[in-house]
Amino acid sequence: MHPQPLANLRILLGVSGGIAAYKACELVRRLRDAGAQVRVVLTANAARFVSALTFQALSANAVRSGLWDESAEAAMGHIELARWAQHIVIAPASADVIARLAHGIADDLLTTLCLASSAPLAIAPAMNLRMWEHAATQANIATLRARAAVVLGPADGPMAEPESGPGRLLEPVQIVAALAALQGPGPLAGLRVLVSAGPTCEDIDPVRFIGNRSSGRMGFAIAQAAVAQGASAHLVAGPVHLPTPAGVTREDVRSAEQMRAAVLRQIPHCDIFISAAAVGDYRPLALAPHKLKKSGKALALRLTENPDIVAEVAALKNKPFVVGFAAETRDVERHARAKLERKRLDLVAANRVGDGAGFDATDNELTLIWHGGKQALPRADKIDLAHALLERVVALRLPKTKVRRR
Repeated sequence: MHPQPLANLRILLGVSGGIAAYKACELVRRLRDAGAQVRVVLTANAARFVSALTFQALSANAVRSGLWDESAEAAMGHIELARWAQHIVIAPASADVIARLAHGIADDLLTTLCLASSAPLAIAPAMNLRMWEHAATQANIATLRARAAVVLGPADGPMAEPESGPGRLLEPVQIVAALAALQGPGPLAGLRVLVSAGPTCEDIDPVRFIGNRSSGRMGFAIAQAAVAQGASAHLVAGPVHLPTPAGVTREDVRSAEQMRAAVLRQIPHCDIFISAAAVGDYRPLALAPHKLKKSGKALALRLTENPDIVAEVAALKNKPFVVGFAAETRDVERHARAKLERKRLDLVAANRVGDGAGFDATDNELTLIWHGGKQALPRADKIDLAHALLERVVALRLPKTKVRRR
């Protein structure tokens, strides 16, 4: 089990109307996994999308939705709930709820609680992209920020309707990571973590390339977990279709040489480098200027080796703590130990790939190998593995080193 950055924090989760309300179910589970106590308040429109019974089962607490619930309000229950909350989170936060909060309108239970509580407020907007971009919404967001409300997102991507743009609710794990970062220093506080993630693509001609099946999820999860544990995280990402984790800076690259350049620019400023990217071993010796046509004969491509980024970083005189990944189809531990020694790494995370394992999956299993020890991490969600990996980094590295001066 990874650390619980929200341990015993009393969170009042407000859920407003919109199709993204279904994601709040996963958010409740994630908040509880992070150690929080959760009570849920539904707006009338939210209850049209997800039932109170669902949230009651997930939170293990009664769900409130009406300001005039006689059984709860006999003892001024909404005031008691406002005092109970140590943090109020509204996810999803609709344009309507954001507007009412900005103007101090308290015409339902959720908005009344927000006015009656002194707890910090975080909102995670979710709405149509044009609603989000409208001047009225932006003015309301600016008003709430001026009152110290924290705005989480929104993300940029496909909507429920056939459009794409800013307005998506952040993923639950991103919201939890952002909330954890607000709670104060974690075990990686004051450190900078550099993570490479995803595949690289090596162009053959203007329309074809050599690549691999890496989704980037493991590297993105590590960057997200690093922020949750107090670090500042910079992510160098190959071509992937993943939202940037909250609090993480991101740099997109395509080829192995571009990834190398991006990593080496950041290395002087980082304390920990985690090379989770599946960097292509080879690239075409020459890039064809035009699309290659069929000729009726076999096509022979001449390939040359790509730079070994993690080995180059590990060989630096003033190197950070270096973690490599070993993705193997057989003899996983033997190959991983050889990589640890040959490339002079501090830690290797080894995993078997192929047959649905490792790549293109939301879960994984790892064996962490270092000089003098190893640790098996059983199959779990990649965010859980990321936290466990960083725990090992802390145990191996931080007692022996000081944070770099900048």
